Amino acid sequence: MLRFPPEGQLLASAENNRYLASRAGIHEAYASGAVLEGRVLLCDNEHNLHVDLGCMRGIVPRVEGVIGIAEGEVRDIALISRVNKPVMVRVTGFTANENGDQVALLSRLSVQLDCNRSYISQLRAGDIIDARVSHMENFGVFADVGAGVSALLPIDAISVSRIPHPNARFSAGQMIRAAVKGRDDQGRLLLTHKELLGTWEQNAQLYSTGETVPGIVRSVEKYGVFVELTPNLAGLAEYSENVQDGDHASVYVKSILPERMKIKLIIVDSFSASYPPSPLRYFVEEDHIDRWVYSPESCERVTETVFA
Repeated sequence: MLRFPPEGQLLASAENNRYLASRAGIHEAYASGAVLEGRVLLCDNEHNLHVDLGCMRGIVPRVEGVIGIAEGEVRDIALISRVNKPVMVRVTGFTANENGDQVALLSRLSVQLDCNRSYISQLRAGDIIDARVSHMENFGVFADVGAGVSALLPIDAISVSRIPHPNARFSAGQMIRAAVKGRDDQGRLLLTHKELLGTWEQNAQLYSTGETVPGIVRSVEKYGVFVELTPNLAGLAEYSENVQDGDHASVYVKSILPERMKIKLIIVDSFSASYPPSPLRYFVEEDHIDRWVYSPESCERVTETVFA
């Protein structure tokens, strides 16, 4: 299966730099159909993308800018938002600008169609892939899974620990790993991420009773306060009216109970802070999983994901 990386991965590559170093290189890329990557300098008033190809400029006509734009299925914001970002393109021909300088005609659509045909269409539920966070909404993350083709990662599939917004876990442009969950009604890939962040037991093994450790308050309920220790592990502390959602905290680990899938905590202190999200730790190294069981074997309640 031919893999297409998310946009941005080819920009500094030796092969891309070789093509963009000279007009002869651009013409060689045209003759061979090679995929190039350049940074978008301008989206003009007709929504054509002007791309920096090093030794010359290139233009991606609006209808060649993204899958679905010609059919009206995608809004022009998908083009406007590419300004100052890299795009993967093919050279389809040449023209001249008003000054007589040679300009490359480019197609991003061609690369995306190839990516869909030779890579994305062959992905199956449980396949684990690289993706780049494009932008975030309250309901989830749109991620580039190859050549600028977008997939959706819903917020409840990001981690076991619930978060108020995806920006509590990710940042725009971040490279992540994700598993294919399925496809929506339009055929777009749906992703899941929590299955790669470890089981309850794998995360609980990082802690010992009697330790005082950092955490983030994720939910304050009348019966207690849920404190996130890792993205896939939260413990419960007694209710405190002085604690608020989003607070950082130092917590004492009172007990770890695998058979009940619970960690009991005592909040030593809580405070407001703007620390960046911790680096993600992935526990799955394979390229495919069929089933993931979050709960410990000793726990009667089974929490799992089965990839059909």
